Amino acid sequence: MKRLAFFAAAGILFASAASADGSTPVFPPALESYTGEEGLSLFHVLASRVRKEPLNLVATLIFAFAILHTFLAPRITRLAHELKSRDTEHSFKAEAAHFFGEVEAVFGIWVVPLLAVVTLARGWHVAQSFVEHVNFTEPAFVVVIMAIASTRPVMSFAEKTMGIVAGVFGGTPLAWWISILTLGPLLGSLITEPAAMTICALLLAHHIYSLGASRLLAYGTLGLLFVDVSVGGTLTHFAAPPVLIVAEKFAWGTEYMLRNFGWKAVLGIVASNALYAVVFRSELRRLAEKVPEKVQARTGGELEEGLGIPVPVTFVHLALLGWTVLTAHTPVLFIGGLLFVIAFMQATAPYQSELRLGPPVLVGFFLGGLVIHGSLQQWWIEPLLSRLAALPLFAGAMVLTAFNDNAAITYLASLVPGLTEELKYAVVSGAMVAGGLTVIANAPNPAGQAILGRFFPAGVAPAYLALGAAVPTLILAACFLFLP
Repeated sequence: MKRLAFFAAAGILFASAASADGSTPVFPPALESYTGEEGLSLFHVLASRVRKEPLNLVATLIFAFAILHTFLAPRITRLAHELKSRDTEHSFKAEAAHFFGEVEAVFGIWVVPLLAVVTLARGWHVAQSFVEHVNFTEPAFVVVIMAIASTRPVMSFAEKTMGIVAGVFGGTPLAWWISILTLGPLLGSLITEPAAMTICALLLAHHIYSLGASRLLAYGTLGLLFVDVSVGGTLTHFAAPPVLIVAEKFAWGTEYMLRNFGWKAVLGIVASNALYAVVFRSELRRLAEKVPEKVQARTGGELEEGLGIPVPVTFVHLALLGWTVLTAHTPVLFIGGLLFVIAFMQATAPYQSELRLGPPVLVGFFLGGLVIHGSLQQWWIEPLLSRLAALPLFAGAMVLTAFNDNAAITYLASLVPGLTEELKYAVVSGAMVAGGLTVIANAPNPAGQAILGRFFPAGVAPAYLALGAAVPTLILAACFLFLP
């Protein structure tokens, strides 16, 4: 209690001192506020910034603990299962462990100590002002696009479309696997990566994972999916967040993206899928024996049995999906679109399934926490990126992406003055190809994990996910580095 009283008193004193001169303290400091750094080494620049704002270092340490927590989440989940199996009655310890083992909750959990520290050091008004200035448009957009993309009409349309390709090759699990992982990620260039991830993950759950995929196939497919979706949005300039966030400033249009990124991404996706198809072909063929005859005979498929969906109902859902993409930067409009979807689903209930808002909301919570923590890492990422040449910048962007959202990396790179076209290409391509290495590397990844996580009883292990994504990441890196 004495320590708590001390920290509370310290917080009051800090807040009083901060506002004694009548000014409102700002946190985090704007990058432009760091002056007098010309000629300093990276270490001295970072040391200077910590001296100017000690909370920089504290916020980064808290972020590091949050990342470590994501790696420990599967172990915490196993502990929760053990506690639950031991206790015949309801166990608070088991439920608490289960909560702390939920990957989607990790960054939100660590927002609590972050805000507590900022409040103690600067006062609640500063902590409140900081959160108010964080842009939560992307997490809100992901919630809406996931919800709409997972509706029965959209999923049925996507399944039938990919089923045409799968049907050409016999409609087997192997054919579905190739069709989903090749066509699905490329949809990200039109309907955005989160929507493509949602569709691909749901179809893979239905046609592959539900048949009892082995642990090796489960992790290999998940890693491949994350990598493919991360680069699948590079055919246009408006669908992938890491590209969209810099496209206007770099003067990149769809023609530029196709010429410099798109065709390389397609080649890399096809090469990665072909390699993994060869590796897993035997198991994917064995899975065909587990497919019910009625499903095996229906290559066009439909995820759920029920009344056939009229074309106008499907058209309305696809139109609202397009509306969400079109208004991606205007929350009032795309949230209004979701409300319209909910009302329309009530009116056409016989052709609908239950709207699953649980996974999208959890993913939004994950991304919201990540955005809060990520917005406080500019102080060290920006000077690091500004000191790298093309090849080290490509590698540096890959490494940083594994521990931060790739859109954050490209955004910070866009703040560096005087980047050449070579350096712009290096940082964006490096961030894109590494988007599958961890669940936090690319905004759509939590959506895929939320949908497919039930097929990993102990939770998705970060180390195994990284191993599953390593080979396609290297293939895509080679494509972007060595192809003209």
